[in-house]
Amino acid sequence: MFWAVVVGLFLGALLTKIAVLFMPDSPGREFLTTAVSASLGPLSIDLIAVALVVGPLTLSLNALSLVGVLLVGLLMRSWF
Repeated sequence: MFWAVVVGLFLGALLTKIAVLFMPDSPGREFLTTAVSASLGPLSIDLIAVALVVGPLTLSLNALSLVGVLLVGLLMRSWF
């Protein structure tokens, strides 16, 4: 399930880049490529000898990201 979401988000990002490159400026393109973003971080961990900073982690969702997750989910469902 987790991998279906991850691969679906990557597929959605690819579909978004393709839509931006090949679709003309239109309300449909704006709808499909406008993203809502959420971020977390930066997260810092200090263990005296080792310090690590991770972040910020950002998740951007748009309509094509959801289409990508749906396509991968349906494909995985048909295989398993």
